[in-house]
Amino acid sequence: MMLAGFFRGFILAVVAAATVGPVWADDPFSALKIARVAPGTAAAAFDLQSLDGRSVQLADLKGKAVVVNFWATWCGPCKEEMPAFERLRQQLDPERVVLLTITTDLQRAGIKQFLANLNVQLPVLFDEQQEVSQAYLVRALPTTVFIDRQGALVGRAVGPREWDTPKAVQALQGMLP
Repeated sequence: MMLAGFFRGFILAVVAAATVGPVWADDPFSALKIARVAPGTAAAAFDLQSLDGRSVQLADLKGKAVVVNFWATWCGPCKEEMPAFERLRQQLDPERVVLLTITTDLQRAGIKQFLANLNVQLPVLFDEQQEVSQAYLVRALPTTVFIDRQGALVGRAVGPREWDTPKAVQALQGMLP
């Protein structure tokens, strides 16, 4: 009797997985190996200084999708993906999507040189106390997080990606209404 119940449960699980699987397969985040975050997870607020001296607050970006890339100048994979982020930035509507980068590096002159060498003009924010990195559970670089227009965290990617591919652009456009 117990064995029959197990098999019934197993068959139901297989049927459920078969019907849900195709939906996941079409998810553009899955195609980029971006892990989805539990629905309703609020993105941690931040107020950081930018390379050009401005204060940037997440609260001021509400109504826009936000992509935040955590990186460092000493990180080889970060250097590898930065040009793709720059090309992605050029493809997106800045009124609808904001790309930000956050670093714990402190050498502003070195960062300016790093960006100039890569021909990248992405906004850089400084997380000098590493509080934002900790709040977003950054354990490896690069880490990229995705925040929807309502301020909810919707995904995270650890490791470099080719952010300017059609699949990546489609994934970001999917965050928009």
